[in-house]
Amino acid sequence: MENGLSRTSLGEFLRTRRERLTPVDVGLVSYGRRRIPGLRREEVAQLAHIGTSWYTSLEQGRSINPSEDVLNNIAKALRLTEDERQHLHLLARPVQQDREADQHIPAGIERMIQVLGPHPAFVLGRYWDVLMWNKAAELVFRLPSSVDTELERINWIRYLLTGVGASVESWGTGVKVLIAQFRADYARFPEDARYKELIEEFMQNSQLFREIWPLHEVQAVADHHKRRHDPRIGEMEFEHVTLQPPGNPDLKVMIYTASTDTSVRLQRMLETMEN
Repeated sequence: MENGLSRTSLGEFLRTRRERLTPVDVGLVSYGRRRIPGLRREEVAQLAHIGTSWYTSLEQGRSINPSEDVLNNIAKALRLTEDERQHLHLLARPVQQDREADQHIPAGIERMIQVLGPHPAFVLGRYWDVLMWNKAAELVFRLPSSVDTELERINWIRYLLTGVGASVESWGTGVKVLIAQFRADYARFPEDARYKELIEEFMQNSQLFREIWPLHEVQAVADHHKRRHDPRIGEMEFEHVTLQPPGNPDLKVMIYTASTDTSVRLQRMLETMEN
């Protein structure tokens, strides 16, 4: 394994996945009360067809090199989702990543963001900084004017946890999902200083982040149907998709395609703002 942080994260991830299961969940017979929650290490090893001491070493973060087949067997034993299975492989067998974050937004994406009209859209960089956004995103998410070049760069996770966005984000479990996606991204850069700084900041300033981060929940980028109410705008409905340019997977293009009724109201408000 590449580094100590990856090994530590791997051990913590395996432990949290093990503790959320019961013997009944995996078809094992349970005898009597248990002092600790979840499966025992020897039970996971049994289900994964590996030695208990070997699995224990893996969960304790020791420097061993599991094969893909072993990792897949562990994923099956722990009933991991596909996103979690991929996360397990990344933690156990880190891939060397480019340490320089490319913040360049292709001209075609810039034009697309601006011409989407009443549909909110913005671009996130590697560290979830908001690199650009359109007028509709400014309206819906109460972002500052995108033409203000003196602004300090907005971090999307910080904005939703502790900034103005904390009062307007009412997407239900939306923030929890974003934190799970942020953790999945962090696994690609476990030694990155900026990621470490952000995590320390969020742990200190956000109770929600302190509650969710130790759970090691991970989720890949996915499309969602979103609804929320804003007293200025009324009930809004969107189809949210995330696009990642093949040439720069560190960029996330976040597009909220508004329903017909929502887009009409947003267009009307945007025209009023311009007049």
